[in-house]
Amino acid sequence: MNEGVIRERKRELNELAVEPEISLNAEVFLDSVRITGVKVNYYHICKTKLWLFSHNINLEKENDSVAIGKMLHEDRYKKNYKNITIDGISIDFMKAGTILEIHEIKKSKKMDEADKAQLSFYLYYLKKKGFEATGVLNYPLLNKVERIELSPEDEIDIERDIEDIRKIVLGSIPSPQRKKICLKCAYQEFCFCGENSWKGDDKN
Repeated sequence: MNEGVIRERKRELNELAVEPEISLNAEVFLDSVRITGVKVNYYHICKTKLWLFSHNINLEKENDSVAIGKMLHEDRYKKNYKNITIDGISIDFMKAGTILEIHEIKKSKKMDEADKAQLSFYLYYLKKKGFEATGVLNYPLLNKVERIELSPEDEIDIERDIEDIRKIVLGSIPSPQRKKICLKCAYQEFCFCGENSWKGDDKN
């Protein structure tokens, strides 16, 4: 990529970074399935949750854990918080300088694998659009950050994940698997309605 193109890319990204919210007029589809970072995240957490969310059964608005996460976004990162939507993909905030940084804000490292996969998906997608970037996972409650670089192996994994997501969304709803994380999931009652009281002891 020559210097003129690089300067133009940086100018575009700096314009995005100063706007409160921008949406480029495009959608991301694989066949009839729209792929987003949230879906990649859910794919690594729970296939049932992925399927429900993808079919517009969204219970997250009623969940206290999600509300706490949104407050962290708005409180700790007031100066930097610029929710950016690029081709229908929502990113927490972005810093456009010498190196473009894509930031995601998380409450804890409990879903570390899923969070890394989500951020790697954003880096992969931006690379396909011609933007080179690095990723940063912000953990404000832990006062920690973790930097993510996209490797060739990551790209192979992401392409596999995207294909698996397509198959899951177009298929029948996967049977829910009991895990400890279900206890704080907004979909818990939906998945296990009518079953005996459960305290999350079956699986890790």
